[in-house]
Amino acid sequence: MRIFKTLFLLLLVTTLNLQSQDYKASLFGIESNGTTLNTTSIQQAIDYIHENGGGRLMFYVGRYLTGTIHLKSNVTIHLEEGAILVGSDNPFDYERIGSWMALIFAHDQENIGITGKGVIDGQGYLVANNILSMVHKGIIKDPSGLLYDRPREGIRPQNIYFKGCRNVHIQGIMLKDPASWNQQYDQCTNLVIEDLLVDSKSYWNNDGVDIVDCDSVIVRNCYIDAADDGICLKSHSADFVCQNVYVYNNTVRTSANGIKFGTVSRGGFRNVKIINNTVYDTYRSAITFAAVDGGFVENITVDSLRSINTGNVIFLRIGERQKELKGRMNNINISNLYAEVPATKADAGYNYEGPVEDNPRNISPSSIVGMPDVSITNVKLKNIEIVYPGGGDPYYAKVGLNELDKVPELPDRYPEFSMFKELPAWGFYIRHAENIEFENVTLRCKEEDYRTAIVLDDVHNATFKSLKVEEPVKMKDPVYSHRSTGIFIR
Repeated sequence: MRIFKTLFLLLLVTTLNLQSQDYKASLFGIESNGTTLNTTSIQQAIDYIHENGGGRLMFYVGRYLTGTIHLKSNVTIHLEEGAILVGSDNPFDYERIGSWMALIFAHDQENIGITGKGVIDGQGYLVANNILSMVHKGIIKDPSGLLYDRPREGIRPQNIYFKGCRNVHIQGIMLKDPASWNQQYDQCTNLVIEDLLVDSKSYWNNDGVDIVDCDSVIVRNCYIDAADDGICLKSHSADFVCQNVYVYNNTVRTSANGIKFGTVSRGGFRNVKIINNTVYDTYRSAITFAAVDGGFVENITVDSLRSINTGNVIFLRIGERQKELKGRMNNINISNLYAEVPATKADAGYNYEGPVEDNPRNISPSSIVGMPDVSITNVKLKNIEIVYPGGGDPYYAKVGLNELDKVPELPDRYPEFSMFKELPAWGFYIRHAENIEFENVTLRCKEEDYRTAIVLDDVHNATFKSLKVEEPVKMKDPVYSHRSTGIFIR
């Protein structure tokens, strides 16, 4: 009911905007020649529409060059097909507010939107390299000291950063080439993102969409091609929760994670539905849920996910990146999932591929890994089929079934599927978990693998119903349990 209420409110807001007045950009002296810097003219237009009852600022065919602008209440930027809002390549044409720079800012506004069939082009590759040059010259200061010789995310402009806004509608446009994250929505309420084409792979940290501590969100019918995480939910504040989120019918290609919660995870994530999505050519995990900064993950549903040529499929993790701040994870339901894991690097050919520091290594299994004193609880997997390449090589760094204590805990490590290096399972590795249920799960291994299909370590009350494990060389026991109780295979 909450999702449908959100849809109704957003559609109502959109209808009201459509009924309000349209203003041509040219009316305010905004030039479409691609060389005139229009920052002041566009801002004056937004201010005028805001002060005169609201409406749409209409951009027609042309290239509109601009620096930072601020969207205000009851104003929608509408980009007709052929209209391109172009970010300046001069870093000094952008503002920094708090921790972030952006091409389009909005703070504490309501009934706002960006719609149409046009394009927002951040020219991020040029901007980021201009920033890098200025850092080397000492003109711009990077607080990180140029980690890996690239400026930190906060001093590179995002295409969109909205914070504390209500009734936001982003529809139809193409969002391309940000210098940092592409679009970030922080502590917003009633947010719909739909029908977008996101091309976000020209520089480092180019996330597709970041939903931070928002309430009542729909992300649907989007195609996202990202150098970093595709659809990423975060919780930056311990005082907020990212909740009531509906992720539906999206296609994600990424050299990081397809759909991810945390990092950061200071508050929590609750009541999220991820339905009918496709993830492909992905270096990391199709889905990653992490509670590593003291926050929680609970009441999450994943249904009808297709994952093709993806380096890892499922990664659930509780950690402790800050001392004595342990997360928790409860009530995760994943169903109707089909996945294929390749033997080769899944994101080969990206401008910015995933890291290779952990290679060579064996293909990582899906993992559900809590902490010794905080278990992941109540996880159900139903109607799952995962095809693995097999071919594990014990000479990389074999961890045998009689030496599971060699797998490190790594409570303060950044959560990634490859963080533990070698794992003793090829299908699923489950550690520090309670009330785990597998129903109609099929695991296929193409080539012989020295590892066991499923390994349980400190797992209590786990049921495997209609489990199918297919291997070239059949293992006697596809499920191995250590320090575990209440394990039932039916």
